Amino acid sequence: MIILGYNGFSRIAELFGKHYGYTADSVDRHSFLGHDAAAALFIDGELVAAVEEERMNRQKKTTAFPVNAMNWCLEKAGITYEDVDRFAFGWNFSEEFADTAIKAIANAPIPPEYKFQTLGSFGEIYTGAFSRPALIEDFTRSTGFALPDEKLITVPHHRAHLACGRLFAGFEDAAFFISDGQSEKDSAIMGEVRDGKVEVFDQYTIDSANSIAQLFAEVTRYLGFTPNNDEYKVMGLAGFGTPVEQNPFLDRIVTLEEAGRYSLVLAHDPRGPRAYHGLFDEMFDGNDGNRNDFEFRFKVARAAQHMVEVVTEHQLRALAEATDLRDLIFEGGLALNCVNNTKLFENLPFERVEVSFGASDPGVSIGAAAHAAVAESEKLAPAGSPYLGPEYGTEEIRTTLGGYESSVTWQEMPTDEIVKKTAELLQDRTVIAWFQGRTEYGPRALGNRSILANPAHADMKDIINTRVKHREEFRPFAPIVLEEDAARVFELGKKERSPYMTFVFPVRPEFQDKIAAATHVDATSRIQTVTEDGNPLLAELLREFTARTGVPCLVNTSFNVAGEPIVCSPKDAVECFLGTDIDHLVIGDFLVSKR
Repeated sequence: MIILGYNGFSRIAELFGKHYGYTADSVDRHSFLGHDAAAALFIDGELVAAVEEERMNRQKKTTAFPVNAMNWCLEKAGITYEDVDRFAFGWNFSEEFADTAIKAIANAPIPPEYKFQTLGSFGEIYTGAFSRPALIEDFTRSTGFALPDEKLITVPHHRAHLACGRLFAGFEDAAFFISDGQSEKDSAIMGEVRDGKVEVFDQYTIDSANSIAQLFAEVTRYLGFTPNNDEYKVMGLAGFGTPVEQNPFLDRIVTLEEAGRYSLVLAHDPRGPRAYHGLFDEMFDGNDGNRNDFEFRFKVARAAQHMVEVVTEHQLRALAEATDLRDLIFEGGLALNCVNNTKLFENLPFERVEVSFGASDPGVSIGAAAHAAVAESEKLAPAGSPYLGPEYGTEEIRTTLGGYESSVTWQEMPTDEIVKKTAELLQDRTVIAWFQGRTEYGPRALGNRSILANPAHADMKDIINTRVKHREEFRPFAPIVLEEDAARVFELGKKERSPYMTFVFPVRPEFQDKIAAATHVDATSRIQTVTEDGNPLLAELLREFTARTGVPCLVNTSFNVAGEPIVCSPKDAVECFLGTDIDHLVIGDFLVSKR
């Protein structure tokens, strides 16, 4: 059976702009539903291709219908739309959902005029984007393929997240925790998978109005960043703060309740999440004069990070009491808070915790297809590789370079020589763009579309932040390390591996100076462990670099600049290389330098 999973709407940006004022150049540009549009293809239970639409249309976190991603997946497999048995969409805005939403608006404790306004907006968005007829029309208009109704499977958003997590965790039976900004109507669900059957523990479900992830997004906005995109900046800022003794968020906003539940003080305020901004000012003595001060920002960030850690631990303690399963799948946008992930794992009785490379919304395209496959009694093949996107051959790379010969020079050499030369260059204060194999999937660069550097040079963090990435100076960088070396460099605790950069670990004292550029101010690192099986070329480069320098890690950050998607094609790579102070580009078997 052939199943194509996807996420994205062609009209959602237009409709959200009309009703909520969200525009492509506003601070809310990443707050549309359907963001991280993507497509993923399964054939006979095997995930054969997946790519995010942003890598194709070059619009970060795009909500656009993923026609380019779909076309690439089908071309990769040598099939057409007519060959696909099921199209699985990562949302399920059913008629029952619409009825429930209408009743909730009608019964909400808000003025009648606001109810009518809300109903009008909801009605136009539902009929224009969310409803089943709208989905079929969108698909047909975007692809030119008349989608038969019986081929469309709409998958509840959180179930799609769960299916993605199950596919890559490799657990048979496991507890699960899905937490993000919102699904169709909820923000968090918990339960267990036992003997292949999924059971949601409804008593622990948190609705969208009480979303801790949305509250964290409002803190992100309050601190001058972009919500639903820059939450990792708040997490990074939190590392500069001191431990929180009395947290205003827990005193004034969040109430922890019995059985793992919690509530937010302004959950149903008609002003929406932005109603909290005045309260934030009261809590932290904020004003126009100090909100952008670094000390003010990290104080607020530290309290917000602590709040997330306390609330999610409260939820998961209840789950641990409700199930005897000790493997945990954690997915959803909140699962990208890798500082929290490690603390949860160490503080709770779960023995194994996995967070996939597609934990946020890129994962729902994979998960929707996986969910549909299981529903059709397909047996899913084991999966683990994030390298699912386009790859480019030698001739295509050579042709691309030829178009830039007035700006670059290049040498072609055998693969083993290119590895040795790259390791040699990395010994110095040299920044290398590394472009190899298939594009990785998800928000993290995992070694195929990466910028690499020597972490032993303490000033390398500042060099890359200012000269290359053009981003805030406080932002940390992650190290890549051979899995076999990880435990001697980092305090892994219960973990043995971290292949997707979804956990943070303390750097052992004896290595903090040796990998200074990849060690955050709080002496931690968000690591990626590498194996020969998972990425043989990257593993070879790490071995060669370590043999030359005695340094067991490399700085690894995404091959892009701030505000741009990670590069996908050779053209993207050369353009980014020429637009930054990156010293060399290693693309396939070519070492490229600037004229």
